[in-house]
Amino acid sequence: MDWQELLLNHWHVKLVTITLIIAAWIDGKELRVPNWITFPMVLSGLAFNTLWFGTGWGEWDRGLIGGFLGAAVGLATLFWLWMLGGMGAGDVKLMAGIGAWLGPVVIVEVFVATAIIGAVMAVVMVWMQNDWKRHTTNFIAIVHEWLDMKKLGVSGVATIAADRKPTMRLLPYGIPICFGAIAVFIYDGMLM
Repeated sequence: MDWQELLLNHWHVKLVTITLIIAAWIDGKELRVPNWITFPMVLSGLAFNTLWFGTGWGEWDRGLIGGFLGAAVGLATLFWLWMLGGMGAGDVKLMAGIGAWLGPVVIVEVFVATAIIGAVMAVVMVWMQNDWKRHTTNFIAIVHEWLDMKKLGVSGVATIAADRKPTMRLLPYGIPICFGAIAVFIYDGMLM
């Protein structure tokens, strides 16, 4: 395989990968994924799918329909965590961008890989800080809040989570998203 073929084969996946690396770098430094990355990523993903595959009325995972469905699935994977104060909106929009470019099947795979990598990163961060008691207490409180959601309501849980957020060590979730996505791309043979 020559360089030109290597660059042009699955070029859209390589573009998404570069975008994810930039987003992870910024998130690692600033604890946020900026809108100037996420909004263009979603819109360009929808445009790519529409121009490359058409409106997609015949196939649910391609074209404009596939892009919208991928973006919606990407949003849905992390929206509930954002709504409860567990992560920033930029992470949610980043997942929507991946889905807009690559469709609903790939974004589900990316979500699973991201959840595993994010959990491992969180455990390593707590272990390195040697602050198990505080994090365990926070985790138990969060579980109780979720179990009491009928009584507290979503807005009540979100308010409690917002009050607790300044006392928590934040995980720049753009990093696990980046690593999880790249792992899926490699596993699925999309980066070759």
